[in-house]
Amino acid sequence: MARSSKSARPRATRPTQTDAEDAVRTLIRWAGDDPAREGLRETPARVARAYKEFFRGYGVDPVQVLKRTFEETDGYDEMIVLKDMRFESHCEHHMAAIIGRAHIAYLPSKRVVGISKLARLLDVYAKRLQIQEKLTAQIANTLNDVLQPRGVAVVIDASHQCMTTRGVHKPGTSMVTSRMLGAFRTDASTRREFLAFIGMPHGIIGSNT
Repeated sequence: MARSSKSARPRATRPTQTDAEDAVRTLIRWAGDDPAREGLRETPARVARAYKEFFRGYGVDPVQVLKRTFEETDGYDEMIVLKDMRFESHCEHHMAAIIGRAHIAYLPSKRVVGISKLARLLDVYAKRLQIQEKLTAQIANTLNDVLQPRGVAVVIDASHQCMTTRGVHKPGTSMVTSRMLGAFRTDASTRREFLAFIGMPHGIIGSNT
């Protein structure tokens, strides 16, 4: 009989609502205030509810989001672009907000997916603790794996409050990341067309992204 791996870890038990609220009270006290005072009495419950909303992406399977596809396209094989999708996420280093816009494109092979599903795919990954680089790759890789199109492109332009409201304090700055797969990576004209659609100079993003 094969032995179980010593490195395997048991699944952690998810804390209860009460545990979460107690943790918020601890942070309030650590910050120097009194969680029992009138203005803060309901704050732990509010924060716990907010966290359920901020991180609801953990409860959704991104593959299932793209499961329903359509083959009746009358042979449509040109680029599909959904641009300027606003999103909010939180960085995994400081749990500070990441706010920006995402642009997603693909070149269909045989199947297309409803455009609302692209927006949902973005939210599934954004509503988790993230870094922007990983968020960009996760969206592109999942779309590529499920739809198996001729190409996928994802560009994200976002502001990170972990560097605008703390640390180096550089308000007004944004970070741009991209992931190009298939034809968007190998064909410069396809990449240029996509970047023109989203209003971004093609020189900013090269083929090795």
